[in-house]
Amino acid sequence: MNILVTGGAGFIGSNFIYYWQEKYPEDRLVCLDLLTYAGNIKTLKEAMKLNNFRFVQGDIADRAAVNSLFAEEQFDWVVNFAAESHVDRSIEAPEIFLRTNILGTQVLMDASIKYNVARFHQVSTDEVYGDLPLDRPDLLFTEQTPIHTSSPYSASKAAADLLALAYHRTYKLPLTISRCSNNYGPYQHTEKLIPLMIKNALSGHPLPVYGTGENVRDWLYVTDHCTAIDVILRQGTAGEVYNVGGNCERVNLYVVKIILKILGKPESLISYVTDRLGHDKRYAIDSSKIKKELDWTPSCAFEEGIEKTIEWYLENKAWWELV
Repeated sequence: MNILVTGGAGFIGSNFIYYWQEKYPEDRLVCLDLLTYAGNIKTLKEAMKLNNFRFVQGDIADRAAVNSLFAEEQFDWVVNFAAESHVDRSIEAPEIFLRTNILGTQVLMDASIKYNVARFHQVSTDEVYGDLPLDRPDLLFTEQTPIHTSSPYSASKAAADLLALAYHRTYKLPLTISRCSNNYGPYQHTEKLIPLMIKNALSGHPLPVYGTGENVRDWLYVTDHCTAIDVILRQGTAGEVYNVGGNCERVNLYVVKIILKILGKPESLISYVTDRLGHDKRYAIDSSKIKKELDWTPSCAFEEGIEKTIEWYLENKAWWELV
């Protein structure tokens, strides 16, 4: 197999590359990444030691460059992780998100049709569903939940999903979509909640918590996400959407406090800040479809995963200090 992984120098994409190299060492992987602030070429240092791995710096919205790469490589599969993903940044500069997340996906899909890619997988997010009320723990996002976005980021991802489904129907592009809950684990940029709290706690700086910290997220350890995409690629039905959740709902304030507890730091470091505009209250994924149809379930409980994540950041201080 010759597989294109876009955004592979970022958090989830790099974890996917390492997962795939270990499980399927006979496959060739090509990583296409623009290396914006969220991409770090040093993250792929070990991957680059293998002869069947190639890194290409480039923009998924650059049609000429993408077509040239597809013509040269003749990919079997495309897995699109490339995206602008930070909600706060999308509020400040929406146009960047629209270009990468929507137009970039279109360019990749056009090339996939032109060069007969056998499977295109779009990595999406549960944020396309909007949010759920805090007082209704019985409610979960299913694949039939209407799209109801809250930020320019989630709107751009929803638009890409709808465009992808239209490409499947109109052009018969064999594609699948996964919508995941909040990922955490190694190589995550320090602008995100968990690595930011770890970094600030270690340096003795305040840990900023939006509002009262009561927002709820479903946490998915990144390796579990990789196994889900693997099974979707191999067994999923073209044209289908699969929700991928960790079954680990936790209040944001609890996440911050457990990080402080593990690191032996005082809760007095917590600093409550003005809430984010349009801040979603609760995300909760119903993963019963992928469990029933593809026999996938997450294997890493949050308390186990957060221990492993903190350990990784303690052992890789040079990486996140560079970021």
